[in-house]
Parts: sequence; C-alpha cells; structure tokens
Amino acid sequence: MDYKASENIQDLQYFGEFGGVNPSISDSSTYTFLSAKTMFDTFEGNTEGCYLYSRHSSPSNLYLGEAMAQLEGTESANIYASGMGAISSVIFQLCNANEHIVCSRTIYGGTYAFLKNFLKKFNISTSFVDITDLDIVERSITSKTKMIYCEAVSNPLLEVADIQSLSKLAKKHGIPLVVDNTFSPLNINAAKLGADIVVHSLTKFINGSSDCVAGAVCASTDFCLSLKDVNDGAGMLLGSTLDSVRAASILKNMRTLHIRIKKHSENAHYLAEQFEKDGLKVVYPGLESHPGHKTMKAQMNAEYGFGGLITLDVGSLDNANALMELMQKEKLGYLAVSLGFYKTLFSAPGTSTSSEIPLEEQEELGLSQGLIRFSIGLDNDIQKTYEAMKCCMEKLGILKSDAALV
Repeated sequence: MDYKASENIQDLQYFGEFGGVNPSISDSSTYTFLSAKTMFDTFEGNTEGCYLYSRHSSPSNLYLGEAMAQLEGTESANIYASGMGAISSVIFQLCNANEHIVCSRTIYGGTYAFLKNFLKKFNISTSFVDITDLDIVERSITSKTKMIYCEAVSNPLLEVADIQSLSKLAKKHGIPLVVDNTFSPLNINAAKLGADIVVHSLTKFINGSSDCVAGAVCASTDFCLSLKDVNDGAGMLLGSTLDSVRAASILKNMRTLHIRIKKHSENAHYLAEQFEKDGLKVVYPGLESHPGHKTMKAQMNAEYGFGGLITLDVGSLDNANALMELMQKEKLGYLAVSLGFYKTLFSAPGTSTSSEIPLEEQEELGLSQGLIRFSIGLDNDIQKTYEAMKCCMEKLGILKSDAALV
C-alpha cells in the first residue's frame, strides 16, 4: 500500500471565522435562511453547502467529516454521536424487514448484540461466520443478503479480514462490503482495499484522549447523503448526530494521529515479541505466528505498523483479574474498556466488551475467560514497561521468574 492518508489529512486547512488556525465552532442548533425558497430547497436536499438543523449536519461536523473522508480515501463521510450510532445507521439504511446480513463471527459485543438480538424486532437475520474462510462466507450469502460486514482487525481476537478478497466476493453478488476499521486507522485503508463503506468509532484511536464518544461513516457521496435524507435517512431520523464542540475537539486530535499510531504500533510489537519469547500465549498481527500475519502485511501501510492491540491468554479469569488489578496498582495502565488512550488499557473481553456473546459461543470462538485485551499506550521507555509487566506476572506465578530458572 502506498496511500498517504496522513499527508492528505495534513493538507486540510481551515481558517476560523476571524482568521484562527482552528475552524470556528458552530455553536448553533438551527440556521437562518435569507429566503424561504432556500429553506424549502434545503429540506428537499437540493442546496449544497446550506445548513438546516444540527441534527442534519453542522459546519463543525462537516470539517471532521472531510478529514475522515481524507483518512479513508472516500468521497464523503458523516459524523455520529457514537460508533454504534454510525453502525446502526448504515445497517438500517441498507436493510429492510426479512432481509439478511453475513457478518464476521468475532466482532465488538455491542455490534453483535445489535445484529443478533435487536434486529430480530425487524425480522432481519444475521449469519455469523469465519470471515477468514471465503468459501464459508460465500455459502452464507442468499438472495436476501444485503451486505457483508466485518472488522478489519477483529475485536477482541484480532483476526485479520482479507478485505480485497471480500470486496471481490461482495461485488460478485452485488452487495456492499461494510468494514469497521476502528482497530486499525492508518494501519489499514479499508476503502482503498475495496470496502464500499467504512465505519469507525472515533472514541478510540482517532480521538485518542478518552474524553468523548463519537463515530463516522466513510462512503460515497450518494450514500452519505442518503443517510441524511429528511424523509428516509437513517442517520437523520435516528438522531445520532455529534455535538459541534466535540467534533471540533476530535478534529484537532486527528492532527497527531499519524504520530500516535506509529508509537502505539511500535510499543505493541515490542511487547508481543518479548511475551512470545517468554512462552506466553500472545496474539498480535505483527507476529509471524499469527494466522493473519501475511494478510495483514499485504494490505497494511507499513510505516504505521501492525496496530496497537495485543491479547494475552493467562489461563483463567482469576489470573486475568489478579494481573490487571496488579498492573493498575503498579501504574502500568488502567483496568478499563476502550482503546487508543495514551496510557495502556486492559480488560478481560469475555466479561466486558464481549459479554453480550453467550459463554458457549465465546468458547467456540476461542475466546477464553483468561484472555486479556491490551490497548498499548504511548510509553516512552517500552522496555521498562515490559520488565514491569513481566515482574507482575512473575509475582502471580503466571510466568516463572528468571531466578527460578537458574
């Protein structure tokens, strides 16, 4: 891949109302019109660049949307009040009652619950499949299938989707490929690989400061406009629009995304290699032992690395809880959900972010109760961090101490 998303983002330049280097924040819920006809035309969706009502859009959301479109290389992007707001809008826009979705078996628990449980109310069914097995994916497609949905790097098992192959399969059957790229912004440019629609939780790496919740849909101009249609646009009618102040804040944080992603990836890769040498059950796409390593390497932007997420299986939930509590006590990070923060965050997905998935299904997926998901932070001395984490594991007997090996 040679797509330079970070350079495109850096090229975006907006002046504030009074010449400020940051664009002015549109602190308004509604907007005035100089003529009644212009208001009518805007309701009909015929006036480009006019603002109607902040649930529809706002200048601040537009600026952030343009930056997200540059990030993914799409024509346009819409901004939402959460990642789930973005995901649910896309699904409701594409699917009607009695239709069908093919989805990766390993996805964020909230997405899983929405697809499996909530959509039952609308008779929309979902087949959860191994997204890395293209034959199974194709066999799951029916005449009622309206999309293939996956995560570029899955939550929490870090499976890597072959986006180019999935795109060819989706086009063969005349359906869109929808990719959640939350775990790998800049690492992977899903749209350039063939995804028709790319969704993000901006809450995570893109914002990077764990102080707000937001989402985005990156797609064609036509699809983004359809989401904002006042008559049947899911984004407009579900009302999941982001506040302008938060949109402005996220846009400012995006300017350092390329620097942060490189450091997250560098630190995660170092820890994964060290833990693997220690004989721990570590999963990271940058390791040759990862089943999706070659796929990731073929579709990633090399300068940004393999991402900032790793998992460790420490054998049991008791071990996982004890280790996370000790690491937090030793100031190595926070026992918290989410990801992309400057400090390392860790959680046991089986009892947190994937708890919506029934236990028997978790076991089938290989999601053990001892699995810990780490969002590795921006530590300046990652070797020191590794040594401190290793010490915690030795104290708990998860890892034999070097002294015991002598």
